[in-house]
Amino acid sequence: MPKFVLIRRRAGILRFIGVLAGAVALLSACAVPPPGAQAPAAPPVPSGPPRITFAAPIAWGGEARCMADGCKLALVEHENGRLVLHQFKDRTPVELDRQPLAYHPDSAKWLNDHWVVAAVEDGQSLDFFQVEGGKLIKRAQAKVPFAPRDVVLLDQEGDRYTLMATPYSGASVALVHWRLGATEAQTTPVPWCRAPWHPAVVKRAPNARGKGAVVACLDDKKLMYLGAADNWTGDAAQLASFDVVARQARPSPSGKWVYVALELGPRNARVNMDSGEVQYLDAPLGGTVSVAPVDDDLAIWGEPSALYLQRYDAQGKVLATRRLTASGFPTELQLIDLDGDGELDLLVLNSAGERADVFYGPLWDKALENQ
Repeated sequence: MPKFVLIRRRAGILRFIGVLAGAVALLSACAVPPPGAQAPAAPPVPSGPPRITFAAPIAWGGEARCMADGCKLALVEHENGRLVLHQFKDRTPVELDRQPLAYHPDSAKWLNDHWVVAAVEDGQSLDFFQVEGGKLIKRAQAKVPFAPRDVVLLDQEGDRYTLMATPYSGASVALVHWRLGATEAQTTPVPWCRAPWHPAVVKRAPNARGKGAVVACLDDKKLMYLGAADNWTGDAAQLASFDVVARQARPSPSGKWVYVALELGPRNARVNMDSGEVQYLDAPLGGTVSVAPVDDDLAIWGEPSALYLQRYDAQGKVLATRRLTASGFPTELQLIDLDGDGELDLLVLNSAGERADVFYGPLWDKALENQ
């Protein structure tokens, strides 16, 4: 059969298909549903996750905790010099109490369902508060040999707690041994690195090392590890070094990776806590100040006025990126199920700005695709 005949037949078939499609569309548009029938639901419109903001001026640190009577949040207002207690009700935090602290409180953490500790710069102290009937009652104060930037709970045995206070500047941390309800504490300085701001407890480390703590050292541009095997007083080990400021390090839930937010440049990093391998991860140009790993290959990063979620393959290649908008400078990120629906939610405390954010999950499914 001649070639031009085949072409004409194909063109005729395509025209017939076009006419048929138009007729079907017209009939669909004109169809009237029978009485009582519901019109078909419109397809869902992609949007960001349900988000709330609430007043938390210059909240340098804090932590949410879910317990038998609901989820509560303790945070510090840096310039106002206050420790503030909130409770989540119908997805909204309601302020229960606020108590004064010395100038420039920087961090707050829960010890258990009824006790909160705050790190206070000007007081050079850890201040312990008991939570009773929705009120914060100051019970004790432990002095440390520097202005503390952060505090983390390392261990608990019965009513005895081992905490670590880290300095705003300086190269030594302070181990604080405190018995629940005591008015005094034992403090031991331990050298680590320069400006170890935000330590995090890890399950393991390379070379078959077990439980310990890691920290990104701002001034030394390193990732360091301190083991629990020597009662937290042994020599710190370097896991990685960087050519820019290492701002924050956080482990993935399984403990396989420690993700490191690098403050400048177009990349972040993660360290394999089994092999010691360091992988560099492509990132937006501005650098990041915080990180919250969702699983081994999905992390949320904070940058000025924004957050972004990235998925990675086994080699650290970025597979996809999605974005959220923050109300300020998002330096404290926490993944926690605040509404009890089984999905992780994201709490964002902004160290610059007047408000904090909560994004309700599922976060990846509802975040906006990167453009």
